[in-house]
Amino acid sequence: MELVGNELTDRLLNAAVTVHRELGPGFLESVYEAALCHELTKRGHVVERQKRISIRYDNVEVGEHRLDLLVDDSVILELKACRAIEDIHLATARSYLKATGCKIALILNFAEPKLGIRRVVL
Repeated sequence: MELVGNELTDRLLNAAVTVHRELGPGFLESVYEAALCHELTKRGHVVERQKRISIRYDNVEVGEHRLDLLVDDSVILELKACRAIEDIHLATARSYLKATGCKIALILNFAEPKLGIRRVVL
């Protein structure tokens, strides 16, 4: 799927809103992750769930992290089921972007009555 920038993120957000409308707030993050992965795959996106990324310092691997979802090898989706998206979530998303070379991350909070959305661009 050859979508870029806003067109791609708009489609991803549309899928996330669909999942949020159907399930509503109150479930564990893992439930939303599975549902969103299914919805995105159904819509033709390539989704990598819990993708391992290497964290490097001075050309040495110093740790690893797992992304909730990497979509179409270009957008990171960080899913939350918490009271509100906080500054630490934004900092973490920026770190993921630096570690992967991706340019866009979306933080999605399914615990809010209306889906919480924050876009992070590197």
